[in-house]
Order: sequence, then structure tokens, then C-alpha cells
Amino acid sequence: MTSIFSRRIGETGRLVVFLHGLFGRGKNFTQIAKAIEPEFSSLLVDLPNHGDSEWTETFDYVDLADAVAAHIAEATETDDQPVHLVGHSLGGKVAMILALRHPELVDRLVVVDIGPNAGGSTGVFDHLLSSLAALDLNRVESRADADAALREPIPEDAVRGFLLQNLRPTSAGYAWQPNLTLLHSNLDIIGDFPDTGDAVFDHPVLWVAGERSDYVSRDDLPQMRSLFPRTTLLTVKGSGHWVHSEKPQAFVSALTAFLSRP
Repeated sequence: MTSIFSRRIGETGRLVVFLHGLFGRGKNFTQIAKAIEPEFSSLLVDLPNHGDSEWTETFDYVDLADAVAAHIAEATETDDQPVHLVGHSLGGKVAMILALRHPELVDRLVVVDIGPNAGGSTGVFDHLLSSLAALDLNRVESRADADAALREPIPEDAVRGFLLQNLRPTSAGYAWQPNLTLLHSNLDIIGDFPDTGDAVFDHPVLWVAGERSDYVSRDDLPQMRSLFPRTTLLTVKGSGHWVHSEKPQAFVSALTAFLSRP
């Protein structure tokens, strides 16, 4: 089974497991995890091929979901209740599949700005991955060097800064922590959604969309409710795709209200 790294925040309350999106890492949810203490504790997971988790030879959503499920089961083996599961973007797809395949592990599910849609657009990620892969790491002596080299292909400061968190110094120079080659070559699969058969997750689900994002449409709600019949759609005003970082207060308010509801 793929080795997965995670870190725990908080010691009290029901456990909330956070799954990040493409290019992310568990600590992206640190601010959110601290904001929901002490009512909830959190497990911040680095998905395979990201952060400090192991790389895989292939990309398969079902394998990822099963690996994360095994990690959650191990991390909660002394608990007597299922976790709340929160997933953003790629992590949202993993979370949905995990809930459908391992419903005994999950109480409530929160899916952030992604749906169970097949053939989703990955054009922006193609550009970003190509830009990162084109960076000559042999000429990078500091993160500032990399930032300067990426400024032209990736002019948005926030996006560039988010990506550069994945650049790490090693004894042989700088290297990317995510498995860029695997992720780039599997963008079609990343944009897809696997066949989950007749599985249905009938626990409460909060589906969070960014108002300025095109990853979620109200037209997708029937498909979402066919898999998750107790879905509530919430659109966060003024937010783009990265809802939890762009509108953290609104996200925390919605999250705690949903998870605390009787």
C-alpha cells in the first residue's frame, strides 16, 4: 500500500480529514484546521505524489481513494466513530470516491469546488505543469531564482507562490516534491471521474462552489445527487476555485455550521 504522510492538529472533538487539490499539500489547510479548534481536530493528508507522501507508478482515483481510506482507518483505529471528510478539487474527487467505496469511515462529506463530472477541463493545469517542467533546476540557487524564472509564464503572484511551495532544497540542488511527470501525463484521467457502479453515499454532503469558478455548475446538481442524494449546494460569493484560501472566514463558518448540525 502506498505510504501516506499526514499531520494532526488538535486533540479534541470529532476528527475532520482534509484532502488537498492538485499541486497542494496537507498543510494548505492549517489555517482552517486551527480555526475549527477545539470543537474539531484535524488530520491534514498529503495525497500520493504530493508533499511528503510516496510517489506512485500510475494514477488511478480508486487506488488513491483506497490508499487514503487505509490511512484513515489506521489513524483512527482507536476511535469509535467515523470521520468528517473534506476534499478540494482533486482531493474532492478522491473524497467522493472514498465515501462511496468506504462509507463506514465517513460521517459527513464536504466537497469543495469540484464535481463527479467526467472529462473536466484541465487546460490551465497543462500550462502550469509544462511551465514547472520547463524550469531548469540546475540553474536555480534559491526560491527567488525560480520565482523570477516563472514570472513570465505564470504572471499571477498568488498562483506562482502556491506552486513554489512545492520546490524543496536537496543535497543535489532544488527539486519538485510533486510527481510532475506522472501528473502531467495523466491529466486526462485527473479530469475524469471513474465509474462507481451503483454505489450511493446517503449521509449529509455539503457541496461548496466558488462564485467565480467554472468547476461547479448548478446544472451538475442532478448528477451529484444521484451519487449523494443528501447534497446541499453552497456558493461562496466572490470566491474563485481555491475557496478555503480566498474566503477562509466564509469557508470556516459554512464548514462548522454543517459539521455541527444535529
